[in-house]
Amino acid sequence: MQSVILTDDWITIDTGLGADIKTLIFKVAIPVLAKVFIFVVGFKTRAPGPTIMAAIFAGIMVGLSPSISTTAQVTSDTINQYNNGGSNSTVLQGDR
Repeated sequence: MQSVILTDDWITIDTGLGADIKTLIFKVAIPVLAKVFIFVVGFKTRAPGPTIMAAIFAGIMVGLSPSISTTAQVTSDTINQYNNGGSNSTVLQGDR
């Protein structure tokens, strides 16, 4: 019987395809989509408040997108630590 991984995150798949696609996504696609988001919100609402909030949210997305691999690693470490029972934790009878 052959083992098959059914789920895989898109960063790992993207790394397998090459670093050029990853660079294209993080340095071109995400900033362009953020600008489109700001223009669409600004055009639809024609109000400064929602447009400013859209710009803030787009800035957060563009700023945090390069650190997504770090976030994935921290999340993976946290899950592994939880699955191993934690570092200094004791499992009581009623916990499971």
